[in-house]
Amino acid sequence: MQNQSFVTEFVFLGLSQNPNIQILMFIICFLVYIATFGSNMMIVVTIVCSPKLLNSPMYFFLVFLSFLDASFSSAMTPKMTVDSLYKRKIISFEGCMIQLFAAHFFGGAEMIVLTAMAYDRYVAICKPLHYSSIMTWRLCVTLVGVAWAGGFLHSTVQIIFTLQLPFCGPNVIDHFMCDLFPLLKLACTDTHIFSILVVANSGFICILVFFLLFVSYGFILLSLRFHSSEGRWKALSTCGSHIAVVVLFFAPCIFIYARPHTGSSFDKMIALFYTMLSPLLNPMIYTFRNKDMKNAMRELWKKLIMVSDEK
Repeated sequence: MQNQSFVTEFVFLGLSQNPNIQILMFIICFLVYIATFGSNMMIVVTIVCSPKLLNSPMYFFLVFLSFLDASFSSAMTPKMTVDSLYKRKIISFEGCMIQLFAAHFFGGAEMIVLTAMAYDRYVAICKPLHYSSIMTWRLCVTLVGVAWAGGFLHSTVQIIFTLQLPFCGPNVIDHFMCDLFPLLKLACTDTHIFSILVVANSGFICILVFFLLFVSYGFILLSLRFHSSEGRWKALSTCGSHIAVVVLFFAPCIFIYARPHTGSSFDKMIALFYTMLSPLLNPMIYTFRNKDMKNAMRELWKKLIMVSDEK
């Protein structure tokens, strides 16, 4: 049950109060968001329109990863972009809770999808003869379902924590978005236990999953000794892309949630990285050297041109 709170809205300090810097931030945020949303949805459309790719578990998971990246970015970047035009950056209490829920929902689901993708690569490289019997459609759909359920459970726990806090005094958040540690600083009660719960629910999970992922990739790298040079290079190329995405996702997560919050400007820079740059870089990493994706995009582009010419 929600504790009594007299705060109906919060005010963000943002990244800067300098009008010139705010205009620059608006341009950067707008362009980055358009590129992020456009590139991730392009991957979704390309794979969905290419039955050959969609029938592969790796690309099936990539569809959901790209959708989650587009959704995660949409939960925060548009609000931050619009706020950069205003001196007073306001969000309602309900809007803050929705933003907090959405960020942790999509982030939690993405964590599980990345784990599923790592398992897919492990089976493909370490147990290639049993790949089709292990990575069945039933398992793939189940793993995606677990990702959605896990993200929902994780974000629900975070919201329950937050709604127990009474906000009866200051309402200025030294951040550009609603997040757990900045909100804890505003609560008019002792938040020591809540801080430990946040570290346990977010930080510890990030560390644990990150460790398990790198253990799985350790097994993959060891198994590559028995592959041909061509097979080894192909496997390393695929795994290298996934490892890069894992590091981009988990390193900021561990830095933000697995230690006491300092409220420094560097913390906001790290948060800016995982809310804007990480979802933008993921589609580039997965498509830059991926021949199948580039060929599928060319085929889709040709189909679109043919349809437009017929009209």
